[in-house]
Amino acid sequence: MILGIPAILAAPLIASCFLCLYRVLRGPTSADRIVAVDILGILVVGFCALFVIYTPRTYFMDIAIAWALLGFLGALTLAKYLEGKGLDE
Repeated sequence: MILGIPAILAAPLIASCFLCLYRVLRGPTSADRIVAVDILGILVVGFCALFVIYTPRTYFMDIAIAWALLGFLGALTLAKYLEGKGLDE
């Protein structure tokens, strides 16, 4: 892979990962930590999209779709937990 365009596109994603990890470790509330973990999942989808664009491996798109769906369900589950309700309510 050429070090030009992919590195330029991956740099903001990597910086965002570090900022999210900081928020996970130092978040003042549980809700802040959950949002940071959810954003990390979105960043993983972004990395998978970059891999699909710059490599011939298309299975990264399947990984990205599955990760996005599971991340959405996980965020809903944690939101209900923080709200104090059961999963069947």
